[in-house]
Amino acid sequence: MTQTHPMETIPGPRPAPVAVPTAGQPYEYRRSPLVEPDWTRFPGWRHVTREQWENAQWQRVNCVKNIKQLRAVLGDTVDETFYTDLAADQQALATMSMLVPPQMINTMVPFAPLTTDAFRADPIRRYMIPIATDRRTDWPSHPYASRDSLHEHDMWVAEGLTHRYPTKVLAELLSTCPQYCGHCTRMDLVGNSTPAVDKLKLVLKPVDRYDAHISYLKAHPGVRDVVVSGGDVANVPWRNLETYLMRLLELETVRDIRLATKALMGLPQHWLQNDVVEGLERVARTAARRGVNLAIHTHVNHAQSITPLVARATQTALDVGVRDVRNQGVLMRGVNATAPDLLDLCFALQGEAGILPYYFYMCDMIPNAEHWRVPVWHAQQLQHDIMGYLPGYATPRIVCDVPFVGKRWVHMLTEYDRERGISYWTKNYRTSIESADLEALDKRYAYYDPIDTLPDAGQQWWVTHRDD
Repeated sequence: MTQTHPMETIPGPRPAPVAVPTAGQPYEYRRSPLVEPDWTRFPGWRHVTREQWENAQWQRVNCVKNIKQLRAVLGDTVDETFYTDLAADQQALATMSMLVPPQMINTMVPFAPLTTDAFRADPIRRYMIPIATDRRTDWPSHPYASRDSLHEHDMWVAEGLTHRYPTKVLAELLSTCPQYCGHCTRMDLVGNSTPAVDKLKLVLKPVDRYDAHISYLKAHPGVRDVVVSGGDVANVPWRNLETYLMRLLELETVRDIRLATKALMGLPQHWLQNDVVEGLERVARTAARRGVNLAIHTHVNHAQSITPLVARATQTALDVGVRDVRNQGVLMRGVNATAPDLLDLCFALQGEAGILPYYFYMCDMIPNAEHWRVPVWHAQQLQHDIMGYLPGYATPRIVCDVPFVGKRWVHMLTEYDRERGISYWTKNYRTSIESADLEALDKRYAYYDPIDTLPDAGQQWWVTHRDD
């Protein structure tokens, strides 16, 4: 007699399959190959050739600097209500003047009909070309917002040289960029003055400013890491930038150099110019020979911004010897402050363009930025929600840049009053302005959530204490 295993069944008619519901994943990955949007869809660029488009000088000359130029590009695809809204913002609220390269405008509403509603809703538009109705009217600025919210200018040890962390300095070589972002944390210094902000000015000649930087670094061998920024290093004439970088590389104490440039995304044509590529290769070879880590840090906030030109510029930098290209984005409501948006961006960065997702900062407490900022608890939730999808090395840290403290992972707070939106943080080092403060490491430092995100009781508390 044939024996049947207890777990076997005797052959017979098969039952009809039963549909088993599946929960699916909160985020479903689908690869999205990069595509350069068709710039000729804009009436003002209908006859622009590829040769023109890929020319850095053409991009710079044709940046949009005012409403008249924006009208010339968009034609009648956007109605008058948008321009009225934009004019109101520029006349009273904007902390940054308008300067948007064609490359960036081309990533706005890239693959859908260009209409007024679509342009208003576009995430790139929302932070590059802010309009008055984007901003909050109840709390446009937090009561503790400030023009230099991170006190970088207070920590200057030479003009443009911020010594905030024990082993690192920020070198602001200039105060201009190829493009101006509405949420810029250096809105106190960078760009042209606006009706809302009379900008701080650099006064030294560039050569004197750079000399002062090098002199300070020679006198402070404990500094090993230099972030070369501005503004944007893409606006420094290459010969001057290369000279500065080579001088840094002569200092045995400098072991890390990071070039900060949003232009890798906003104006990739710059980083593909022959003189820039050849010069970057010379710097990278020198850095490798001396054992110095040379990296590029860029600033991309949405997957729409990643195009084949951005990927080509990134790969070119890596090919000539730059060790890493990393992204430092900013969390902003209406732009990227959801887990799907962040994951889409990170997969485009890491998987398609060779850019390592590194940090996402919470938007800083500058004036007229409350409509962009998210509360700490929201940032914590986002960090939770993006874990497990990306490779570990390409999973970005979400950080809060706490005034007088610096970058802290969003879960590192000491205490959190959710009702009033006040979090408290500690630190383990003194900044350059606290060398004599014996209690600096024992203090708690406050950071504030956007008031409109608080429960009613918390919002009412701030109404009562608005002027405290």
